[in-house]
Amino acid sequence: MSQLAEILKGAVQESFPMLAECELEIVKAKDPSFGNYQCNSAMRLAKQAGCSPREVAEGIAKIAAADPMLEKVEVAGPGFINMTLSQSFLTQRIETLFSSQEMVSKNKHLEKVVIDFSGPNIAKEMHVGHLRSTIIGDCLSRVFELLGADVLRLNHVGDWGTSFGMLIEHIKSQDDFSIERVSQYALSDLMRLYRESKARFDSDPLFRKEAQLEVVALQGGEQEARAIWKIICDISEQAYGQIYDLLDVKIEVRGESFYNEMLPQIIKELEKKELILVSDGAKCLFPDGFFNREGSPLPLMMQKSDGGYTYDTTDMAALCHRIREEKADRIIYITDSGQATHFKMLFQAGRDAGIVGDVRLDHVPFGLVLGQDGKKFKTRSGETERLIDLLEAAVAHAERLLHERNPEWSPEDRTVVAKTLGIGAVKYADLSSHRGSDYCFSYDRMLKFEGNTAAFIMYSYVRCSSIQRRIGKEGPESICSFDLSHPSEISLATTLCQFVETLDEVTESLLPNRLTDYLYGLAEAFNRFFRDCRVEGDPRQDSRLVLVSLTARTLKKGLELLGIKVPPRM
Repeated sequence: MSQLAEILKGAVQESFPMLAECELEIVKAKDPSFGNYQCNSAMRLAKQAGCSPREVAEGIAKIAAADPMLEKVEVAGPGFINMTLSQSFLTQRIETLFSSQEMVSKNKHLEKVVIDFSGPNIAKEMHVGHLRSTIIGDCLSRVFELLGADVLRLNHVGDWGTSFGMLIEHIKSQDDFSIERVSQYALSDLMRLYRESKARFDSDPLFRKEAQLEVVALQGGEQEARAIWKIICDISEQAYGQIYDLLDVKIEVRGESFYNEMLPQIIKELEKKELILVSDGAKCLFPDGFFNREGSPLPLMMQKSDGGYTYDTTDMAALCHRIREEKADRIIYITDSGQATHFKMLFQAGRDAGIVGDVRLDHVPFGLVLGQDGKKFKTRSGETERLIDLLEAAVAHAERLLHERNPEWSPEDRTVVAKTLGIGAVKYADLSSHRGSDYCFSYDRMLKFEGNTAAFIMYSYVRCSSIQRRIGKEGPESICSFDLSHPSEISLATTLCQFVETLDEVTESLLPNRLTDYLYGLAEAFNRFFRDCRVEGDPRQDSRLVLVSLTARTLKKGLELLGIKVPPRM
């Protein structure tokens, strides 16, 4: 895409010098009959050029058509420029891709990207609501890492505040309380104790006061409170670790407590910059442009009237630390869409305070996971689905499906593939949905072998591997005789050449479904090629084996970027 952009930019400079600094919009053609790419910028540029959009498009197209990269450049309608890549360019590009050990070129500028995702609360089990943040964050991390960025994956767990005062005070009131007894708790024990502590906090003023004092003790470093807190965190992180291992997710835990010592300094800095306003005894920031339903300015509360700190304070401290200490060039927060306003306010407050500078800040919101009834995904008893139960059920569904399809497989083989397919199907179904939308969770739909599913992409990869295995090699030793002639070969080659630009689109839009859409298109292009072009035993076997090999590599790498492994068989 960048090479094509340079061609069109040069054509604009030559034909319309007054438009030389204008940005051009180039997109992949949705309909192959319009070529491979389209540029629709002529309509926007016509007024500046002093002529009709059609005349602008024709002027650009006439010069661009002379470049050997392009087979055909046509102007359609009021000024759409449709471009088709030349076979000579595709041939050269495929040869380069096949010969290269690296599927992408690393960016020369090493960008530091901090990605904040997952974020469960300590002493609570991960549930279906944590699925999207976890796998979207992992996918984006993998893409940035492949492109050469220095990525810091952070798990901003909820491990601080009033809820811990409640829980610690309640634990200390147990008849069998001791530090040793606390160390024997399971996560289910902590969840039960948390529910009990919340009930006492809401109904018992004396307990509420004791819990608030326990928060002060914890924040002040009191030895027993810290010891209990540390055990609670360790138990929780061990439970989360089992899920992260199952999902193959790597992430560094850096909870709210990490920033505790920085909070007083943040307040002082904001006060020194005269950004703090006192409202009902609380110290607040009021970023411009944010109002409640009554029209009153919305605050970020930096310090409560009783001197306590809030999530807003912690988030501001985290933002400051990531920019000043981690030297981030870009920070990406992945949470549900309900927090969109909070992050807009946080980013604006950071700019007002002079903290952000030229660091790019992105909030990546996502919708809900729904059940078949169109409501929030729940268990039959109406409780929120535990994430571990959902994943294990997916593996069980996959194993039953594989037993029906392949009854001759050994139980061991079926178990291995079922885990890969089950976990992969859950991830793919989520990531292939536009993250801004809600989607309905269905084991039957996500495990189908047709359509835009993990199973279809995996099956296409296994089909590539089967061809290579029958021929006895992954690819030819040399590609001196490589050529493209059949339309299905050309279509597959074109799609293979679009992998890197798809990854660039993902880093810009932060939409993983751009990658799943690409993989689905690639799998479809390969299956058309498989239908139309014989490989094994054909006189052009080696030439076509190049396409098979590149397709296998690209499908495997694409699935890896989604956090999905490829199975040895299907």
